[in-house]
Amino acid sequence: MVDVAAEAGVSPMTVSRVINGRPGVGSDARAAVAVAIQALGYTPNVAARSLVTSAELRIGVIYSNPSAAFMSDFLTGVYEEASIRGAHLILVKGGQGGRPPEPQALESLIASGVSGVILAPPLGESPAVLQVLRKARLPMAAVGAYDVEGAICVRIDDRRAAYELTRQLIDLGHRRLGFILGNPDQAASAERLAGFYAAVRQADGVMTAIAQGDFSFTSGLAAAEQLLDATPPPTAIFASNDDMAAAVVSVAHRRHLDVPGELTVVGFDDTSAAVTLWPPLTTVHQPVRKLAAEALGLLAAQISGVEPASERDRVLDHQIITRLSTARL
Repeated sequence: MVDVAAEAGVSPMTVSRVINGRPGVGSDARAAVAVAIQALGYTPNVAARSLVTSAELRIGVIYSNPSAAFMSDFLTGVYEEASIRGAHLILVKGGQGGRPPEPQALESLIASGVSGVILAPPLGESPAVLQVLRKARLPMAAVGAYDVEGAICVRIDDRRAAYELTRQLIDLGHRRLGFILGNPDQAASAERLAGFYAAVRQADGVMTAIAQGDFSFTSGLAAAEQLLDATPPPTAIFASNDDMAAAVVSVAHRRHLDVPGELTVVGFDDTSAAVTLWPPLTTVHQPVRKLAAEALGLLAAQISGVEPASERDRVLDHQIITRLSTARL
């Protein structure tokens, strides 16, 4: 693979991505790799690849997230990629509400001989977790995190996504907007709020009301009550994830408010929660499975020594999914 990289004028990491069908490689580079493979008669050594992954790839997965739907997609992505690579996963679950695991659990994970660790949000930004892993000098990949020292970060552009969805609400004629914040300890929460405000600043006559949540359904219930008790109440509420948006819809139904006739509601993530209620949610599609799989792939590349130092922050594409929870005012 190193010979193919030299022939094509690219990095071994790029060759690995092309061979494994991974994203993040331009068409010119893919073509150059394909030509080099043909010229050199290169064939991936399945036995050697199996030896590396089976003998060396022991990945710890540390997770704790108040959204069951998000975690389901996250773990599915990790499992699928681990299966492809023959990696062995060791799962460590944190406490309720995104709290980190006990120190003993982290020490036990390190003692088990893992090659690296994947962190689910919000633990990718947990000082308690990061301190232990840095002390052990373990390679790390954090999903949904921003600028974590010593870790690969795989995420979307939360600010841009929130901006685009807020612009959609404004374009529908809404001028009284409510916003429910996520976990205050996560950078993604602040980025989504920043995107919301960036869109609001570009429009005239927009009134805003902010309520604090923590990405859980329960916090969404309290935040929705707070926003809808305002005088006048918002005509549209943007919740920072689908679980809290589902809570807003639940409160609206209890108050006999028609969604979206009297209240537009949007969410973030596009998890199963977005389509298991009525009406289904307009939301930001965050490719959680792909984020998790990409994190494992980049972590494996770092462990094997083929990931360049510059590739520490991977931003994947998002998409606005329009469903039935939004209406023109």
